[in-house]
Amino acid sequence: MIDLISRHKISGSNDANTFSILIPTWNNLAYLQLCINSILQNSKYSHQIIIIVNEGIDGTLAWVESQKFDYVYAKKNVGICLALNACRSLITTNYMAYANDDMYFLPNWDEALLTEINNIGHNKFMLSSTMIEPSGNNPCVVVQDFGDSIETFREVDLLNNYSKLARNDWNGSTWPPNVMHIDCWDLVGGMSIEFSPGMYSDPDLSRKLWEIGVRTFIGKGNSLVYHFGCKSTKRIIKNRGHKTFIMKWGITPKHFMNSFLLRGESAVNILPEKTKTKGEMIIQLFKQLKSCF
Repeated sequence: MIDLISRHKISGSNDANTFSILIPTWNNLAYLQLCINSILQNSKYSHQIIIIVNEGIDGTLAWVESQKFDYVYAKKNVGICLALNACRSLITTNYMAYANDDMYFLPNWDEALLTEINNIGHNKFMLSSTMIEPSGNNPCVVVQDFGDSIETFREVDLLNNYSKLARNDWNGSTWPPNVMHIDCWDLVGGMSIEFSPGMYSDPDLSRKLWEIGVRTFIGKGNSLVYHFGCKSTKRIIKNRGHKTFIMKWGITPKHFMNSFLLRGESAVNILPEKTKTKGEMIIQLFKQLKSCF
């Protein structure tokens, strides 16, 4: 697997960059171009952009090379976990941000995150932007339909109305786009490759951060991105990440996100410590045993 991956440092060092934004992509050029254009047009600050090109046979590799972005190239699709980890030696800022290629970043998404980082005053956190999606029932998402594909995307309508969709900050930062200090990323070893190609690797990362003492998992309601939704994951053979999570941590991802991270509730600066009750321990043990079959 390691022989399939190469790293390419193209951009020069820029002390003015705020985040290093890692964007994995898999033959999804039109969405990637829209995503990157939104970052360049709608960010308040400058950022390092690192693209992970999986295969790139649709023209992605040639386009990325022509744009002079830092990039990782994998001859075959290596999935999210390996792809993100492969970027480590290219990161030049203190803050690692992870985004999907089917996201459109709305104006000043980064200002809201950096303001929150400065208010927190320490490095033990994970922050997320709030996704706007055309459908669904995720309590951390704003549901508003501006199109579910590039062909149906109503960009002008979105830019005219996104500020009305800002919501309260919420607990449970897990999903991209998210940002953390590189010290936390390094301490937990990045993404866990046993979750490759990636299903349930996001809550696993949050669980590892919890293990080292991170208790600030805030989604910013005024940092907004539009998410077309699963344009790559629909094409892969999914790993049994739910089972892997239960066997690794002894609890279900849902229990961790709802009972530890208090997913979707109004944000607090520091989440309370969590001790499982006897009833919870019995239920989670049953689910752990059930996952063995």
